[in-house]
Amino acid sequence: MKSDDRYRGDILSGHARNQAPTYPEVPAKPGIVVEVYGDDFVGAVINFEKTYQGHFVRLEDRYGTQRLFQLLPGAFLYEGHRVTLTRFVAKRAPARSNSGSRKVENVKAKVAAPSRIWVEGIHDAAIVEKVWGHDLRVEGVVVEYLEGLDNLPERLAEFGPEQGRRIGVLADHLVEGSKETRLVHNVGPHVLVTGHPYIDIWAAVKPERLGIRAWPEVPYGEDWKTGVCQRLGWSDPKEGWNRVYGAVNSFRDLDSTLIGAVERLVDFVTNPGLSKEDL
Repeated sequence: MKSDDRYRGDILSGHARNQAPTYPEVPAKPGIVVEVYGDDFVGAVINFEKTYQGHFVRLEDRYGTQRLFQLLPGAFLYEGHRVTLTRFVAKRAPARSNSGSRKVENVKAKVAAPSRIWVEGIHDAAIVEKVWGHDLRVEGVVVEYLEGLDNLPERLAEFGPEQGRRIGVLADHLVEGSKETRLVHNVGPHVLVTGHPYIDIWAAVKPERLGIRAWPEVPYGEDWKTGVCQRLGWSDPKEGWNRVYGAVNSFRDLDSTLIGAVERLVDFVTNPGLSKEDL
């Protein structure tokens, strides 16, 4: 007796007509246009919503009408093919710190390193901490307020810089011939002084970030911060500082001279193999 082909195969697999059809899966990226199968509604993906009935996609047609449709197998047509829409998950770009470097997640700050960065002014220290703080904590570098370059010789004598125990100093108004430049001569091979050309770190913040075209000119002999506030209509330097500090969120808000100055200091105190000449 010949066997019947109808009974060949796995009897547990069921008849082909009883198996549910499968459809290709398409991530429903916001903006793609799909048609609802059997409904004729055509719209662009707006977002997703989760209800007690399951996951839904919100579509908007060309007239601005929005409707919700459940994410069921084969419930949509995409580019003429019946598909199953799935939730779209955007790839996250590597997180960046305020200084622009790649942010390292779940890494504890190192124990404080022997090297330090000293910053001349209290506002300077706040800006450096806000922009470069994450990177410096990862490296274990502490930022300290110097309270003026006049204190530098005494502080250096107390600290005792040496190989592997370096000091980086950020100064205001570091231009050739200035008092600040004269104060930082002959500091030794284990101390690097950098700075920006401005009389105050406020001016190293890009003026457009504060909604002004340029920092106002203040005559020599007049207190710079007070003069700036008067000319910009700010009540006093306290309000001015709040505005300046609030305008800085990353290195992009700062003048390149300040960025370069701080980056050289960071390299100097975190890379013992680099000499001052290298920077």
